[in-house]
Amino acid sequence: MILKDKIPEQFYKLFRTKNMDYYMIFLVALYDENNEMYTSLGLTIEEGKQIIYENMNRFRMEWQVDAEDAVDSEKEGFSFSPASIISRLIAWGWLKRDFEETLNEYVISFPEYSQLYVELFKQLQADDSEREKESILSVYSALFTYHSDPEKNNDILRNALKTSKGLSQLLSNMQDGMRAYFDELSSRKDFIGIQEVLVKELNNSDSRKYAILTTTDSFYRYKEAVKELIGFVLSDNDLKKNELIRNRTIFEKETREYVRNEKKLEYCDEAGMLVYKIEREFDVIERKYNRLIEQKTVFAKRALARIHYIMQEGSESEDNTLRLIALLDKSRKKNEILEKLAERMKLTMQYENVTADSLFQRKEREQEEFEPVKAVVTEASDMLDFVPKPLYTKRELDEFRERNTKDGRFVADNHTVASIEDLEKLMFIWNQTVNDEKERKITVDRDISGKNGFKFSRLVIEE
Repeated sequence: MILKDKIPEQFYKLFRTKNMDYYMIFLVALYDENNEMYTSLGLTIEEGKQIIYENMNRFRMEWQVDAEDAVDSEKEGFSFSPASIISRLIAWGWLKRDFEETLNEYVISFPEYSQLYVELFKQLQADDSEREKESILSVYSALFTYHSDPEKNNDILRNALKTSKGLSQLLSNMQDGMRAYFDELSSRKDFIGIQEVLVKELNNSDSRKYAILTTTDSFYRYKEAVKELIGFVLSDNDLKKNELIRNRTIFEKETREYVRNEKKLEYCDEAGMLVYKIEREFDVIERKYNRLIEQKTVFAKRALARIHYIMQEGSESEDNTLRLIALLDKSRKKNEILEKLAERMKLTMQYENVTADSLFQRKEREQEEFEPVKAVVTEASDMLDFVPKPLYTKRELDEFRERNTKDGRFVADNHTVASIEDLEKLMFIWNQTVNDEKERKITVDRDISGKNGFKFSRLVIEE
């Protein structure tokens, strides 16, 4: 049966009452306490009353009587006592009361449909900083675990896909929050308003939650690693799938081995589909992230222009020009003041509100003749000196160099480059050696293909 069909008619009265927030607090408190009970019998009515009473004193609740509570208060007497609150929640269908023979008293529990709403209330009341932060590191950890797991559990891939979708939604929320922040900053008309927005942003939990997306550890550091892991997982899955396809010819149909082989084949197909979805979701995340950086620059320039305007022109509330005009209109010496002002400002013509030059006049202008622009030949940029410079410390580069140096000769061979990081370190050391003033003998020999498919030239550096 569908859970929605089990919801009673009076269930939604909670959302119509003015004390809705208080009822949510009570339900979350009862739900948490019920889950922490050491016995499976549930909370008794008296224990529920005590929990409600503690929360009423903790939050210092000020109740408001409305139509929904008034109807129930006529039946139950005092409307805002813990007993009447529990009775009201039971009557509305949020709680269920059962008689427990072991305890010889009534206990309360939550129906299944009510649990869904209460868990949502709990998430709405929780601080964002307390929730688990989605990050690229979570996707990387899930893929690495699946790649290392001999059983290849597809639930790990489902978790990685769910995390990827959550991260994609987090980027969208971050974009909306960033737009709202800069719009609010641009709409302020004085320095105090700008200061309030900046202080509010310092205490914003969303900014701390989104900060993980802009750090090196969470995105750029693991971006290539995630793509590399996806390639390894797909390669292993294809090898296993080809082996299972070959086994079809070995086993006879409708045998136990054949059925087991077919189930494994379906499992491989499902794993491949999940990995492709993760890869597609990761591409969307990368595009959203790059777009987010571009929009951040646009929004920041807009807000900066507003701040510059306030610094140069002053706020609208501090504009004294309108006050000056109002005082001049009331003054009897208006003409005398304007004449002295014109002398000090050294005006070249008599001040007037409207002159002949103030009216709109169409300008006579001939159309310019078309002149073709001369083509300028630009020299092609020399890309031979381009060497990517990853973020490696001097200590890491020195360790890599000492590890591959024997008798004063640095040699890069098959055993030198085992990963993309080693290849980048090799290119960085080569570029550093070429630009160094010390005289060294550099020899570049034949091309070498590494174990992982990396192709590079054999490099020898002699001191």
